[in-house]
Amino acid sequence: MAAISGDWLAPLSAEFRKPYYRKLYETVMREYAARTVYPPPEDLFSAFEFTPLSSVKAVILGQDPYHEEGQAHGLCFSVRPGVEVPPSLANIFRELHDDLDCRIPDNGCLIPWARQGVLLLNTVLTVRAHRAASHRGIGWEEFTDAVIRVLNAQERPIVFLLWGRPAAEKASMLNNPAHLVLTAPHPSPLSAYRGFFGCRHFSRANAFLCEHGVSPVDWQIPDLDRTAE
Repeated sequence: MAAISGDWLAPLSAEFRKPYYRKLYETVMREYAARTVYPPPEDLFSAFEFTPLSSVKAVILGQDPYHEEGQAHGLCFSVRPGVEVPPSLANIFRELHDDLDCRIPDNGCLIPWARQGVLLLNTVLTVRAHRAASHRGIGWEEFTDAVIRVLNAQERPIVFLLWGRPAAEKASMLNNPAHLVLTAPHPSPLSAYRGFFGCRHFSRANAFLCEHGVSPVDWQIPDLDRTAE
């Protein structure tokens, strides 16, 4: 299983010594050994690798990883170049088009967002193949609570985009007035029409960042011939 490094390590290191995390680690290792689990173990903490703590200016919080082959690679809602865009991400792109007139890209790789300081995090970081939410309740929620506490403690402005009920449940932990917290239903086809469409989170996030002297996010995902990992 991959390890967290960089400037995330110090504020999260105490978690790795707690009983819940030892149990979580053992459970996840058994799952990887006995079943097909996504994302691949080397991608488990990709969100932290692509977006150092010191560069976070926005957080998109989802539920759990995609559970079909070849989709999840450690960044919530993202798929690698060449992988078909899943329905939830297609809805995200639709909202982006309606909100900021962004062009619908030919791929679903969100690494360009991560490199700009958008932490793409799920509340649960692993899932069994073909079984959505199969790793809820094994300890990831406690770990991502710790991540949220670290982010909440930052005194620079950060905007949190919490999509879906598991993500919205973290909102009570975000009590630092320096930050902006936005919640909406999950962009899944099952719930996007209940308020994700029309939420305008992308323009609202950029307006908040600009008001506080932080460069806005370029939400336009480039087409494949311009995307370089």
